[in-house]
Amino acid sequence: MLSHPAAGRLACLSAALAMLTSAGAARAQDSAAPALQGVTISAKANRDPVEKSYRKMLRGMDLFERKRAMAPNAPLRFKLLPRRPDTDMDRIKLELMGETVDIVLPVAPDHTFTLERNKLAEQENAQVIPNRKRQSMTWRTEIRTPGLPPGTRRLGDLRLECQVGMEAGLVSDGGGVLDGIARAIMDTPAYCEREAPRYLFFADRPLFSVTMVAGERRRILPLQDMYAGASDDPRLKSDLPICDCEVLVDRTYVLPLGDLSWPDDTRIEFEYMDTP
Repeated sequence: MLSHPAAGRLACLSAALAMLTSAGAARAQDSAAPALQGVTISAKANRDPVEKSYRKMLRGMDLFERKRAMAPNAPLRFKLLPRRPDTDMDRIKLELMGETVDIVLPVAPDHTFTLERNKLAEQENAQVIPNRKRQSMTWRTEIRTPGLPPGTRRLGDLRLECQVGMEAGLVSDGGGVLDGIARAIMDTPAYCEREAPRYLFFADRPLFSVTMVAGERRRILPLQDMYAGASDDPRLKSDLPICDCEVLVDRTYVLPLGDLSWPDDTRIEFEYMDTP
């Protein structure tokens, strides 16, 4: 029996998530990927790669350095996430490729990586290219303050994730549940400073509830701020394939990033679907 104060939302949630035929695929991503092995498909041979601009990602890194005060103890990493149910997230080969530059970028078992600064790659307008096809994956930044309790994040980290991600051009093209948002904001981190931006964050596991905690103040996110608005979307089946949240809907949430009454040290607490 569920005893959480938000248990009354479960019936609505169940109806929305019943339409997600790919939820099992998303849950499968919870297990850690094995150490990198040899891969038979080269990024060079991929004729339709999901690539990102190295120059834009460098701009995101520059913004991170300028705004380190928002997350003073957190490192910056970039993260790859599945966008399709059949996306293989194991043994990803990632390359920084320009006219003459070709550098293999190590990908950690949690599908994160870092970028080094390379003058020649910047001059050649190099691209960061994985051996996966376009729209098979999505990209985010990962900025995590070490030492936080399990199942929690820090609001300042997430605010900076949004700004760096937008500056780096990481958010994939969207429509449907992102309609009217993605195309208008792809190039500006200023969107993240709005009081209630619809920037999609992804938790580590399927979510039951998300709570913001700052001292004695607590706020449980309403249902419309979770699951990419799936519970209020009558076009869910047609919208999901054009959202980069397709197989991650049950992990998705948004936050009032620009509401400065919530300080950067606000704790974001997750209750997961599989919590006993």
